[in-house]
Amino acid sequence: MSEVQATNVSENDPSPARSGLWLAGCILLSLAGATAGLFWRVDSWYMGLVRPSFAPPNWLFGPVWTTLYVLIGVSLWRVLRRGALRRDPAAGLLFGLHWILNFLWSYLFFGIHRPDLALAEILALDVVILLLARRFHRHDRAAAWLLLPYGLWVSFAALLNGGFWWLNRATVG
Repeated sequence: MSEVQATNVSENDPSPARSGLWLAGCILLSLAGATAGLFWRVDSWYMGLVRPSFAPPNWLFGPVWTTLYVLIGVSLWRVLRRGALRRDPAAGLLFGLHWILNFLWSYLFFGIHRPDLALAEILALDVVILLLARRFHRHDRAAAWLLLPYGLWVSFAALLNGGFWWLNRATVG
């Protein structure tokens, strides 16, 4: 077991990162990723696309993403309370990169109607999520496991994105 993994968070740790306010802040930061939906909504372009047969109903995306953002926020909080981002700036950089890529996908797919570019981008996002989970695992195993549903959903979303692109490639980028 590495020295970092063996580090326990003291129950008497006065650090502000141990507080419920920090947990709420991490969850709110993560939920901010959902703001992309405020800028680029499902529109007539999307509704006119041929849907892959395995596409879930549109109403499912909101609850799934909300749950995933909460899990991402809890994962971040778990590593913050251990002071991991101070000792491991690469973990913080990967977290920021995943957040940017997550936001960018909505712009590429819904904003400029480029499922081809969105597909390349979401594949990169999947790699970054894997790297982030591996990095978080060094500091807190549970934090890494909390990212698993996110990585699985993004992998499914990449498959779905690829299906949309393939079925509509004659009419979209």
